[in-house]
Parts: sequence; C-alpha cells; structure tokens
Amino acid sequence: MDPAAKRIVVLGSTGSIGRQTLDVARWRGYRPVALVAGRNVEVLLAQAAEFRPKLVVCHPEVAAAVRPHLPAGTRLATGEDGAADAAAREADTVVAAIPGMAGLAPTAAALRAGRHVALANKEAMVVAGPLMWQLAEAGGATITPVDSEHSALYQALLGEPREAVSSLVLTASGGPFLHGPGDLSSVTPRQALAHPTWSMGPKVTIDSATLFNKGLEVLEAHFLFDMPLSRIEVVIHPQSLIHGLVRYRDGSIKAQIGPHDMRLPIQYALSAPERPPTPLEPLPLIGSWEFLAPDRARFPSLDLAYRAGALGGLAPVYLNAADEVAVPRFLEGGLRFLDIPRLLEAVLAGAPSAPLSWDALAGADAEAREAAGAFRGTAGP
Repeated sequence: MDPAAKRIVVLGSTGSIGRQTLDVARWRGYRPVALVAGRNVEVLLAQAAEFRPKLVVCHPEVAAAVRPHLPAGTRLATGEDGAADAAAREADTVVAAIPGMAGLAPTAAALRAGRHVALANKEAMVVAGPLMWQLAEAGGATITPVDSEHSALYQALLGEPREAVSSLVLTASGGPFLHGPGDLSSVTPRQALAHPTWSMGPKVTIDSATLFNKGLEVLEAHFLFDMPLSRIEVVIHPQSLIHGLVRYRDGSIKAQIGPHDMRLPIQYALSAPERPPTPLEPLPLIGSWEFLAPDRARFPSLDLAYRAGALGGLAPVYLNAADEVAVPRFLEGGLRFLDIPRLLEAVLAGAPSAPLSWDALAGADAEAREAAGAFRGTAGP
C-alpha cells in the first residue's frame, strides 16, 4: 500500500458504514491506519490481514481470539481506551461510524485531537451537538457528515450565503409501512426489518419503520447546521434518489441526487472538495419521483423528536436513550410496534429541564434507559 496515500481511521470497521468505507479505501487506495470494531472477530481479522493497520481495537472479551492472528506490525488494544487512542491517531480523516452512545467518546477524542471527522454517528450531534462543536472549535477539528441526507444538505449549502437559506428539507423513504397496513398494532419485527430501499443495520431499519430515524436526522441537522427546528422540513420521497434539498429565499431549491449507495456520501466525506470517479453505474433519470407528506398520526415518533429539540438541554439525550432500549425490546418480542412511540413519549415526559453538559449527559442517559426498561407496554412481561 502506498505510504503516501491518505490515512484513515475507521471507528466501527465491521459495521455497515465501516465495511463500505473500506470499499472506498480500495477504490481510492487510502491507507487505514487503525480499525476499531466490537466482537466480530472474523470480519475484523480479514480486514486486518488485507489492510495491515498499525492498530486494531476490539472488545476485551474477544481479544484472545484476535491477538494471535494479527499481521506483524499491528498492535492490539481493547475497549474504550483503545477506541479513544485510535480516534486520536495521526490521520487525514477519522470515520466515526460506531453507532449509538458508544460512538460518542471516540468521536469526541478525534475532535479533541483536531482531526477531520467524517461523521456517521447520529448521536454525536443529537445528544451532544453543542458539546461536539465546542471540542471541534477548541481542537481545530472539522466535521463532514456521512449520512446521505446530511451529506446532501452539506453539498447543497456549499458556496451559498447563510442569509439566503430559507429552510432545509430532509427526505424519507417512508419505510416498509408507507402504504399500509393502516393498523400497525400487529406488525412483526420481520415485517419492520423489510426496508424497501436501503440495506442497514437492525436498529436503523426499525427506526426507519417508525420514522424515528428521520426525527433523529431532524435533530442532527438542527445542531449540525445551526438551523432552527421550525426551518427543517421532512418530506416522504419513496424512490430515495433525492437525498436532501435546500430552499432559498428567492424561491430556488437545490437538491442532491444520487443512487441508493452509501459509498457515494462516504467517498465525498473522505475526498471533498474533490469528486473522484467511482465504479458505480450512472443513475438513470427515467421514471416518476413522488413527494408525500409524512403521516404524523401513524408515525408519532417524528414529532417527538421535534418536541425534544424544542425542549433542548437533556431532552434529546432522554429520547435517544429511550429508543436505544425500545428497539431491542421490540426485536426481542417484549414490545409491540406501537409501544415504541408510547415508550418514547413516556420517557421524554420525565426529562429534567437542565442544561446539557458532559457531566450531566451520562447520568441522563442512564436514567432514561432505566425508565425505558421499566415501561410496560401491551406485550411482554
């Protein structure tokens, strides 16, 4: 591998975004200098054998299975300290793709070290956006979004004066239940996992089915682009080819359009402002594109996100933690589909009106998870 190639750190290398990031590394000849994973030993070892990074990080429970099989010159570290070490390494870009609250600490470490962060972890902005920006400013770090919707907004905003922006528009596929059934009370995990457009992990797929994922993206856009919630719109676009739009005060709309392939926004986050070629087929511009209003009555989780953002402080922390408990409970059969927004609303109602801080964040997350675990819906014990 070319020693002069762009150096990247991949936080969450064995997940969906991490694997696709390494696809982009193959396209471009980038050099992964550190890979951070959890318990997926087989995939992590295959990645280490191919890319021969200086550092590999895994969960402590699988370290004994990983260590003997690493290539010469690759060091092993474990746990949160190892992830923070990897995130702060000298690199051109740190791809923050560890999902959930587990991704906050290494993302913060990368920003504290002044790295360019390609941000795929929604929670970094949703629950700690102002804190992350403080770290970025203090450390001289930069952030480029990886989510297809936020990458689209980022691209559509480039070169435009801030005062010219009227609103941001996030598009949503509508998930598997866009056209029915009208009664969602008997929806099974298998049905909810059958996303019509994107191939994603189970948590994000269920969040898409409830439209909570779009609520998280509203909060992410709010903090990422410093845009009032009242100026962030959501529109259903079942074809999922227009990923985001920006309305301007003169009536113009700029949109970013692309195929259903996350490698495109990943490459943009790694390469911008350059746009190197990819092996993807050109997107055909044939067919009908639809735009529909979200059904907020059937999918109340979307408005709960707006409510949490309006409350501010620790409310987004409570809402995010509640969902991280609710989704596994649904997948395990302990909650019905419609219990998910009921749980979210109940936990959000208990959020304290206190300011956001690093010290308060962990406690609020734990309290919200405890409340979510105690919630009793219409299924389960």
